[in-house]
Amino acid sequence: MRKVLENRSLSDEERMDALENQLKEARFLAEEADRKYDEVARKLAMVEADLERAEERAETGESKLTVSLSVVVWLLARKCVMLENDLERAEERAEAAEGKIVELEEELRVVGNNLKSLEVSEEKANQREEAYKEQIKTLTNKLKAAEARAEFAERSVQKLQKEVDRLEDDLVAEKDKSRMLQADMEATLQDIQNM
Repeated sequence: MRKVLENRSLSDEERMDALENQLKEARFLAEEADRKYDEVARKLAMVEADLERAEERAETGESKLTVSLSVVVWLLARKCVMLENDLERAEERAEAAEGKIVELEEELRVVGNNLKSLEVSEEKANQREEAYKEQIKTLTNKLKAAEARAEFAERSVQKLQKEVDRLEDDLVAEKDKSRMLQADMEATLQDIQNM
């Protein structure tokens, strides 16, 4: 049980490390997307300013610059559209990265809670293991004491049995003596009667 908990704890720690790495990567991507967004927004503002100035110059009626300014305006307008597209894509990447960050943070929180739960379970398992060891030690001591008492009782029984056997032998001997004495007395009494 403890080994399983340790394996699960190690697996969750590895998963947490992987999630943290993914979270760092997602945050990096989000920061990169924000940086790209800021850069595109800055360029867009510059282009819009250039476009506005070009339009103002075009409106002054300077004939020799009319064609050139028209081309510049067209190029700037095209660049503006391209930058707006880049800006839109940067915003989408930033939103996706932020969503991934939220998702990873939630998964990381769940894994962290699972790891804490496993640590609590492991601690409880360790406590139960210690309690079982203590109980086994107590029961082992009781068993040894019971075996010692049983061994002492067996020796006492053997001693008592020897004493019983000795007393029975003495009883048989005394009975034999009593019969012999009885026989002698009867013989003596018979001799007296025959006189």
